[in-house]
Amino acid sequence: MADINLSINTDLAREILTGFIKSEITRVGMSRAVIGLSGGIDSALSCALAVEALGRDNVLAVRMPYRLSSQGSLDHAQLLIDQLGIPSKTIEITDMVEPLFKLEPEMSKLRKGNIMARERMIVIYDQSEVFKGLVVGTSNKTEILLGYSTLFGDSANALNPIGDLYKTQVRQLSRAMNIPAPIMDKAPSADLWEDQTDEKELGFTYEDADHLLYLLVDQRYSPQEAVEAGFDKKFVEAVTTRIRRNQFKRMLPPIAKVSNRTIGYDFLYLRDWGT
Repeated sequence: MADINLSINTDLAREILTGFIKSEITRVGMSRAVIGLSGGIDSALSCALAVEALGRDNVLAVRMPYRLSSQGSLDHAQLLIDQLGIPSKTIEITDMVEPLFKLEPEMSKLRKGNIMARERMIVIYDQSEVFKGLVVGTSNKTEILLGYSTLFGDSANALNPIGDLYKTQVRQLSRAMNIPAPIMDKAPSADLWEDQTDEKELGFTYEDADHLLYLLVDQRYSPQEAVEAGFDKKFVEAVTTRIRRNQFKRMLPPIAKVSNRTIGYDFLYLRDWGT
């Protein structure tokens, strides 16, 4: 197996990411952030970084449980809220989503999970207007590459400080930033249904995925070279297929070109154009 080192300089990463949050929010004339806090490690790290960048009074944490959500997730989110001393709200989404569920009693868990993820984003963006803060994303690089998110649900945000950190690296930085141990130690889960875990749903561990993704993406290995480096061929094919099939989730929707200057093709400016 190839020798793969995903260690990061946590002090430097912390400095870069807090600087990123502060510059991206202040350049549009704002000073606050809103984060959906699930009780998991990714949202906890994004929240801690935002607090360090903006100050505790300028970050609102929103818990959005469904009636079947784990009490542990709520408790773990509260641990972080208490540790950071930040304002928070708890807004239950049960009465918002169940009328839609009842229209089709045989609706699959996947459909229900997508609906809940999108409803949570409705809530968080509404709270961003109330709090006058930008929505900070919580998806890591592993999830983004694998397409393990709901489009216009948990993938929606105004800026994402941890999107270039693999799950392994999220753990490293979280440890350095003293994220509470119960959050660090729990199995990764989107908490969409009882006993749901990310790795059970994906069919492989984040650690294995991170090592392979690092070779395929960062080191530009071909799938065959990854197999030659010691990875199982079926695993390589499964991960490569996921990366390709989910490219659409990582891009703005394509616009059909009928003019000389089409948005996204010819009409191209940096994000901070005009500010």
